[in-house]
Amino acid sequence: MVKKINEIMPKECVVTNVEPEGLSTVIYIKDIKAFYSNDRLIKELAGALKKKVTIRVDPTELMDIDKAKKEIENLVPEEAEIKSISFVPEMCEVRIEAIKPGLVIGKGGSILKEIMLRTNWSPVTLRAPTMPSSTLDGIRKSQVAEAAARKKFLVGIGKKICQEPPQSDWIRVMALGGFKEIGRSCLLVQTPNSKVLIDCGVNTATSDPTKAYPYLNMAGFSLKNLDAVVVSHGHMDHMGFVPYLFAYGYDGPVYCTPPTRDLMVLLQQDYLNLCNKVFNIDAPYKKKDIQTELRNIITVDYEEVVDITPEIKMTLYNAGHILGSASVHLHVGEGAHNLVYSGDFKFGFTRLFDPANTRFPRLETLFVESTYGGRKDMTINRFESEKRLMRIIRETLAKKGKVLIPVFAVGRSQEIMLVIEEYARRDPDFNASIYIDGMVMEASAIHTAYPEYLREQLHRRILSDRSPFESPLIKVAKGTSKEDIVNEEPCVILAPSGMLTGGPSYEYLKMMANDEKNTLIFCGYQSALSLGNKIQKGVKEVPVVGDDGRTKSLNINMRIETAEGFSGHSDRAQLMAFLKNLRPSPERILTMHGDWGKTEDFARSGGSMLRKESRAIANLEAVRLR
Repeated sequence: MVKKINEIMPKECVVTNVEPEGLSTVIYIKDIKAFYSNDRLIKELAGALKKKVTIRVDPTELMDIDKAKKEIENLVPEEAEIKSISFVPEMCEVRIEAIKPGLVIGKGGSILKEIMLRTNWSPVTLRAPTMPSSTLDGIRKSQVAEAAARKKFLVGIGKKICQEPPQSDWIRVMALGGFKEIGRSCLLVQTPNSKVLIDCGVNTATSDPTKAYPYLNMAGFSLKNLDAVVVSHGHMDHMGFVPYLFAYGYDGPVYCTPPTRDLMVLLQQDYLNLCNKVFNIDAPYKKKDIQTELRNIITVDYEEVVDITPEIKMTLYNAGHILGSASVHLHVGEGAHNLVYSGDFKFGFTRLFDPANTRFPRLETLFVESTYGGRKDMTINRFESEKRLMRIIRETLAKKGKVLIPVFAVGRSQEIMLVIEEYARRDPDFNASIYIDGMVMEASAIHTAYPEYLREQLHRRILSDRSPFESPLIKVAKGTSKEDIVNEEPCVILAPSGMLTGGPSYEYLKMMANDEKNTLIFCGYQSALSLGNKIQKGVKEVPVVGDDGRTKSLNINMRIETAEGFSGHSDRAQLMAFLKNLRPSPERILTMHGDWGKTEDFARSGGSMLRKESRAIANLEAVRLR
């Protein structure tokens, strides 16, 4: 690698060091002006190395930090609204966080280039959320504070990945969770030389460890021997158990999209609080394990091809489920086998995201979710869904009642918020407050930091300072007691958890359930083990924990409704359409992430339609792919 670089780089640049840092090859040089004098150099280097290439100026040539900061402030227009400038000497980088990062970059990258030419620091731009986010703020400060340890970790990973690809004569997978069930998703992909875990979730609907956590003890090797972990998206049933890996010996990389990283940290920290305060159980890991996980996360953008082991290449594609959700494509060996793990996906209209990607370079085996894979799992038209939701809300408000909508903090809450905000904005007679509580505000703030992951229309609204998440119609419950909200004028309340297993929605339920003027609207999946499922099925008396810690009965007198059509999952028709539109068509289909009968039903129907091998495997089954 060094030999190739020296053959391409002009001597005037003076190469001082070459390091394989994570997924990138970093080249340190003395003279950045000499490098920029040839616009084709970076392309030549990337083509020759077949790696992402990063150019940095040797640490001895960096401008003094105070002078460099003044230079940057003079170069970047005030309209960019810089929020922070952080220098990371370990990486020779300066990180510039701004509301409008495009103005920091400049036309064709002109301002970034000028910053590097004048200061020798490598500029990295970050989009600041348009709403305050303690999660994003903490993550970005942590990355600067942990730069030395992260640099050492990335160099170590880079050296492992750069080894000569070995020859593997077999590939197998093992289902460790989330097969013929929903919750604790976990799949092991293994060759004689590589061990990769895709997702590692926790079933938050139960505190029974035999049902809550993946079967990691059945993998047949120590967690220390894992090569990589890939996380499809930031829901607890897919990433909630990842910190456990670090608590018990794993110290390798975790690959995911940038928004998934932020949502992971947000929800995992909340899970620790729920374990201690609501579930009254010992959490399977501690806050320090989340911090170690964060240090080891390597973010990957959609459709970026990266090596995660010497013999496995990974590409993430839009799954349309929640912010940053991805379908995972693994290319094993020199074309030996290609598999796609769909993750949770939506192949249909939502206000937040484009439909899931269906085109892959190669595809032999498909692992596909089956949440709504049953023959009767057909949702109503989306337009009709929205009309019905708003009709129920208006009927409740007309009776001077209040509406409680339990939502998942990430995904469903933003989708429902957009629907209600749109209708309320266009209806001059709609004057009720829309309250958001719990982590909904924080998750929404993270959405504003990644508008490029959202639908074009929503993307434009955020960039033009018309973000629906900051609409004057929406009020944040923080600072207002739940009792005051419940006792005041009619309103709509969106609060997690979506299954009433804890959190603010559970507290609101206890205060609102007895009043028949109020309405509880379910807009998302209710696990068979959840309180939400019991109420949805018509149970009129449920046990709840009172303020004194004792269990008592709660009478459900409020109106109970289910508004279908807002799921981030594909219904039966969309699942079948997804299979039909896949290019290329897979040779083998293995269904997952669905209740027992639904995974089998969908496997039969999908295999019959494509005339391919298709079946539903169960937890602990191993399948040889080659």
